[in-house]
Amino acid sequence: MDKKYYTYILLTENETLYCGYTDDVEKRFHMHITGKGAKYTRANKPVKIVYKKEFKNKSEAMKEEARLKKLSHREKLCLISE
Repeated sequence: MDKKYYTYILLTENETLYCGYTDDVEKRFHMHITGKGAKYTRANKPVKIVYKKEFKNKSEAMKEEARLKKLSHREKLCLISE
């Protein structure tokens, strides 16, 4: 079984969006909630996963994360609503 990787976007309590990549979105989300995920999500508590996309390898997921981080807030909202 090949390992899958994901790019994800979290919605925070103050309506900001956080982008990341992982091999286990639910586990990573729990880490963010408990303050062990990222510096940004310690200060901006995540409330839910609003987007995730699967990739065959880590490199593709990381490239997509970099692309997402360059999008404006509005562009991210459009992506989430698709």
